[in-house]
Amino acid sequence: MRDVIFISLENWDGVWRRNQFLCAEWLQRFPAMRLLFVGRTKDVSNAARTASREGLRRPTFEKSREFKGLSFLNPFKLLPNSFSLGRGINLRLLERQIRSAVKKAGLRSPLLWINDHCGEPLVGRLNERAVVYDITDDWTLMPAVGEEERELIRKWDARLCAKADLVVVCSRALERSRRGLCRKIITVPNGVDAAHYRSCLEPPKQALDQDQARVPVFGYLGTLHGDRLDLELVEELARARPEAKVVLCGPDQLTGTERKRLRAQPNVQLLAQVHYKSVPRIIAGFDVCILPHRCTPFTESLNPIKLWEYLASGKPVAATPVAGFRERAHLCHLGAGRDGFLAACDEALREDGSRWPARLREAEANSWKARSEQLLEVFRQHGWLGRPIPKPRRARVGGVAGSGAGTTESKLGETKGDSVWGGQSSLCETIL
Repeated sequence: MRDVIFISLENWDGVWRRNQFLCAEWLQRFPAMRLLFVGRTKDVSNAARTASREGLRRPTFEKSREFKGLSFLNPFKLLPNSFSLGRGINLRLLERQIRSAVKKAGLRSPLLWINDHCGEPLVGRLNERAVVYDITDDWTLMPAVGEEERELIRKWDARLCAKADLVVVCSRALERSRRGLCRKIITVPNGVDAAHYRSCLEPPKQALDQDQARVPVFGYLGTLHGDRLDLELVEELARARPEAKVVLCGPDQLTGTERKRLRAQPNVQLLAQVHYKSVPRIIAGFDVCILPHRCTPFTESLNPIKLWEYLASGKPVAATPVAGFRERAHLCHLGAGRDGFLAACDEALREDGSRWPARLREAEANSWKARSEQLLEVFRQHGWLGRPIPKPRRARVGGVAGSGAGTTESKLGETKGDSVWGGQSSLCETIL
């Protein structure tokens, strides 16, 4: 497969998301490929203002110890973006740092994969062979985003849709809203490595704590954010079932007020995010996997990874009728509003275990390996597989590289192995 510059919304860390899963599939299958994973920027000006060096501690450039061919870049951002000169300097600095990292990592004629819409100004500046824009959330619909930022997001998103050789989306709602803006668009939902969750089928061995082993546990695994989580439903569940534990585990993006509200419920427990390797141990301690998401246009754009992780665990699932879960109502218990969601939780808790084989089959049919193969088939059609050409053409600044010319469709370096899972700023803040 062709080398890749991957512009990500998040760092490569212990909390694995779509980006890490897809990259890991490619790196395993094509050992000769090189991939530069560009994470969040290190904000020097913010560190100076706040007298905090926390966001600067991550190395700027380093090579992965886990995957041969994988390198990481966390670029510096020097100036505030509150004035145009600072924005221009930051963009040029970002481009130079990526170009330098591309040289260090040994990439040739790379594919530019953009997951962060704020990477739009980079198109045409990195000698890329082609551009893929992967949309996983409709940030134009995010309730917490201000109108000025929302307009910038719309602008970057529309430009990327128009410029990209391929637009990839994770949900039907995203496909419907972006189809008229793109030359080519495909839907590739999220997936799961079902084998990683086999331990969830075994009796839990004090997966959470000794006290929880004696009471029913309703558990949520995922980002804790008030725009996604219906905190009122969580509180209602805790009050209505005082004999049970309600456990929320994941990256905490709650406000202080939201966190205080939840901790006021004696049977609600907030757990810190855990490494991907430890996720099955946490889910094994749940009696019911819950998804109390808000039903909004933003959540309608999602395809929650936790859907597939919950199914792979075989555990009973209770959820609000949001996208993804709604289409698999035969495998989940769905309920809207307070009464509906509480009823769904009770039904899930009373399950006799007869549904878990069907859940496992659904998870196995929606693997990350299958998602990767869907993308690779499109790459083959465009000629984006095979040995990179020795001397890439220099792209015209501001232009968009074409796709397919001067390449072959050979699969040099490809292997057929099984899957192996064993205070910084976003690019938005660099370019804004």
